[in-house]
Amino acid sequence: MRDFIAETDRPLLERQGLATFEALWRLDLPTVDAANVDRGGWSKVCRLEIEGQGFFLKRQKNHRTRSFYTPFGEPTFARELRNIERYRRRGVPAVQAVFYAERHLSGADAGLCACLLTRALDDWRDLALCLAESAHDAQRRQHLLTACGHLARKLHGAGLIHCCFYPRHIFIRETGARCEACLIDLEKTRPLLPGRRDRIKDLEQFLRHCPPLTEGETRLWLAAYLACPPEADKVSDWLAHLAARRQDKESR
Repeated sequence: MRDFIAETDRPLLERQGLATFEALWRLDLPTVDAANVDRGGWSKVCRLEIEGQGFFLKRQKNHRTRSFYTPFGEPTFARELRNIERYRRRGVPAVQAVFYAERHLSGADAGLCACLLTRALDDWRDLALCLAESAHDAQRRQHLLTACGHLARKLHGAGLIHCCFYPRHIFIRETGARCEACLIDLEKTRPLLPGRRDRIKDLEQFLRHCPPLTEGETRLWLAAYLACPPEADKVSDWLAHLAARRQDKESR
């Protein structure tokens, strides 16, 4: 894959001498969590501050994913970048890519290595945390769940399935009573298949990993997704399909 750099961020990176793979690869930064060491390699995430702006620098070596189109494998970040750009083109709110490059290195770092730089969502918070905080604030929870339902509708309306549609992968920005939602962790995103099955898969994942919701809250969230009143028969029908999928998952 060719090197990628967001034109709006190019001047910033060039001023700091960080507009190349080599410069980003050499940075000595603490990781924000434990390294991922599966797939025959490793993948690490660090936080980077550039002129007062927050970014996440993700670096990996021999951490590959394979598909029909890449039988010999490619960096998982390459797939993630393609999905980030796919979300951007289709107007689905998501994390923003700033830089990507990959190199075949020799010596101590021998292997297929990749760097992905994304903007930090510093003024956003994950939905799981927001819901936990708002346990006794019914109005705030309504705003949060409505924003999440609208995001899911936009995602599926763009012909995409997230495949990890968990509350911790949904980030919220609250401005007064207004809530915006966006997505992270896009690596497993793929085209949405016709019919209801893929849609149910994403939605059931959300409910299974979500802090407990009342029936009314679940209906409100699903109504925002379906663009209909919470008491509509359509909501009841989808709830039945979601319950059937959960039962099937739990029986395996």
